[in-house]
Amino acid sequence: MAFFRFALLAIVALPCLASAQPAPAPSEDVTVTGTKSRQVIAHFVSSFAKPTRMTGKIARWEIALCPVTAGLRPGANRFVTQRVREIAAKIGAPVSDKASCTPNIAIEFTTTPQALLDTIRKQKPSILGYYDNSNQLAKLATVTRPIQSWYATATKDVDGGIEPDRAVKNGIGLALDRDGEPGKFVFPNATAVHVTGSHLGDGLRSTFLNIVIIADRNSLANYELGAIGDYISLLALSQLNDLEACQELPSIVNLLASSCGRKVDAITDNDLGYLRGLYKMGPDRTMRSQQDEIAYQMEQSLTGR
Repeated sequence: MAFFRFALLAIVALPCLASAQPAPAPSEDVTVTGTKSRQVIAHFVSSFAKPTRMTGKIARWEIALCPVTAGLRPGANRFVTQRVREIAAKIGAPVSDKASCTPNIAIEFTTTPQALLDTIRKQKPSILGYYDNSNQLAKLATVTRPIQSWYATATKDVDGGIEPDRAVKNGIGLALDRDGEPGKFVFPNATAVHVTGSHLGDGLRSTFLNIVIIADRNSLANYELGAIGDYISLLALSQLNDLEACQELPSIVNLLASSCGRKVDAITDNDLGYLRGLYKMGPDRTMRSQQDEIAYQMEQSLTGR
């Protein structure tokens, strides 16, 4: 766990969540009570999908994911990690099959979430995601939810070249002629990417490099571990737009949406349909095309076609 060792700070043996032992894995056969019309599904997708800063596209795992969980008893840690792996395999995301892999999803249960996040901000802020300045970093590194996630993404070009998404680039630099005038325009940190030139798909895609998920144990004491594991799994496989929005179609995100009366305690067919669409969509398509593809795949999944 070398990559995230800095984040796993002096975890002592703390009492577990609501139940002493992990709850059995919940059934995914949740009845969808809302309409499955394309319009409702499209709204569900648009409320879920969050574009990355650099490409304006939806990110997903392109490399094999490797989750690790800390802060609970060993059996509970294994339960959450295995749940992420199971759902990832179910929806077609790449999962590492190595017995010992380098973690790229760090799931941390703690009673002091802001203190942990402050340490990450000081030691390795780049894993929290994109920011332009110190003010944006301060806002980014603020705990606002019982379970919160941070995404470090990268842009992958048509030739497979990968550049982490960040404000300051470590590129080779570019020097351009001044259109007949003496001297050159110099861009010291610029990088070059290879694209297709097509308006439908330019060859650029957004991928996850790592994800940090912090869960506040004090706020989650009355929740079953099975429901928490499903909620975390959704965050580990997709970057969502608004976790406070109460979804019209049943979704595990409603579990912690404070204004939502329709609580759900297991991942739903709608969530799984969205994830399947996410991992089937054309990764280099425009944001609108990606949303349309996800909605189509989700509709096919929900109607059983």
